[in-house]
Amino acid sequence: MDLIKLVQEKYHTLTKSEKKIANYLLQKKEAIKYSTISDIKKAVRVGDATIIRFCQKLGFSGFSDLKIEIAKEDFSQSYEFSGEKKYYDQVLAGLYEALKATRHLLNEEHLEKAIRAITQANHIYIYGVGSSGTSGIQLQNMFLRVGLHCRAITDPHYQAQSASLLNEHDVAIVFSLTGRTKDSYNSMKLACDNGATTIAITNYLSSPIAELGDIVLQTSIEDFIDGGSLAGIISQLYIGDLLVRGYEKNNQIDSLQLREKVLRSILEKRIDE
Repeated sequence: MDLIKLVQEKYHTLTKSEKKIANYLLQKKEAIKYSTISDIKKAVRVGDATIIRFCQKLGFSGFSDLKIEIAKEDFSQSYEFSGEKKYYDQVLAGLYEALKATRHLLNEEHLEKAIRAITQANHIYIYGVGSSGTSGIQLQNMFLRVGLHCRAITDPHYQAQSASLLNEHDVAIVFSLTGRTKDSYNSMKLACDNGATTIAITNYLSSPIAELGDIVLQTSIEDFIDGGSLAGIISQLYIGDLLVRGYEKNNQIDSLQLREKVLRSILEKRIDE
């Protein structure tokens, strides 16, 4: 059953406090998908137990189960391929929208601040796990092509070890689409505690990782149930490319010469070159 219809059907069985949650859900269903229990408590001024009881009255085991149901509905609607448009055109349109949304969210002052911090840093480490770790490795490779040495670390234990050795002359770049990845947050906290400049690349400005970061660069929102989607990765890599291009521009890097050196170094590894 459609969730909105389910809430409307059960509405008369709810207590006064539970109806506050129901009203919030009916008005801001999309927001709940990205919220925590603490966010709901703050928004409607009810306790944890009331939220859990509300979810159970709707037939869910708890708040996470409710969020997943909302995500499933939204994903099903967005993933339906209409006969009027070919699926590969729809995929392309989705990627284009992700890039457009990321550009719209871009804080140019924060971008320039991040580029300056990267330029002045003695050491640069990039942290991320899962698909965000993959984006971190790509950023490492992109910087290498313009002559900047940095290190992407995706293992949480090695992240913690490296972060504990950073100081005020170093930079930690942290990728996390949700901004709530525990391992990435812990590594970032260690870097902060040691005085390093931290750059958060995340979807949500109110997330723990964004609030902890010295500089925040916002990516576009991806679907909750489609974590690590290509659109989310494209959004991260767009921000990464801006950092690289900004570094090149601000430092007057002869990128053509560097790219030629890199190309010559790998040509011999190709077949029939």
